[in-house]
Amino acid sequence: MTVLPVIGITAAFDEEEERYSLSRYYVEAVARAGGIPLIVPPLSFEMAAAVLEKIQGLLLSGGGDLDPAYFGEEPLPYTKGINPRRDIFELALARAALVRQVPVLGICRGMQVLNVAAGGTIYQDLILGTAHPLKHYQEAPRWYGTHDIEIQPGSKLHSVLGVRRLRVNSFHHQAVRQIAPGFKISALARDGVVEGIELGNHPFVVGVQFHPEGMWEREPVFLGLFTALVKAAKKR
Repeated sequence: MTVLPVIGITAAFDEEEERYSLSRYYVEAVARAGGIPLIVPPLSFEMAAAVLEKIQGLLLSGGGDLDPAYFGEEPLPYTKGINPRRDIFELALARAALVRQVPVLGICRGMQVLNVAAGGTIYQDLILGTAHPLKHYQEAPRWYGTHDIEIQPGSKLHSVLGVRRLRVNSFHHQAVRQIAPGFKISALARDGVVEGIELGNHPFVVGVQFHPEGMWEREPVFLGLFTALVKAAKKR
């Protein structure tokens, strides 16, 4: 009997509604890739390590902005939607996963969490990083790609997706600024915005700024990211 790896997927928390939430797209992508999706709500800082004992891979999902205090800045008017409970838990979870060599895929906010957890920074808004940014918060269906990215040859992202150029969807106003130690840039948009990062001395740690979970049903190339995560998790 084949044992399928359990992939923990972080969920959002609505303070006003007192509800946890997660888009179905993440769950279905992991299941299609051959993993068992386990939705992980933001728990206490102390429970982060315990969660990692129950999973073989981690998917940091998209969501609101990170508190700038975690990368040494005061909040600017651009920053919104701070969720302290989620920030504390996901940063602890990401740091513990990196130490324990747990395979990680970070998507949108999840990529930014990875970078900050490892000692990097982010722009509180794209306008602070480039004078002429592309439209990175599209007004188009989630499955539709609206701008190109260039993928670095020889990167894990390149080996997973098998292409040098890809048209992706985009739903963010923040972006990676200073890359965390040990990480490298694996993809860029034409305006210079970082679209992919990865950690070299680790079985699988990849972050992407776009949302592959919203595109794989129409563009199978995007399922490769989830398949690679599940494959790395199986090796644990």
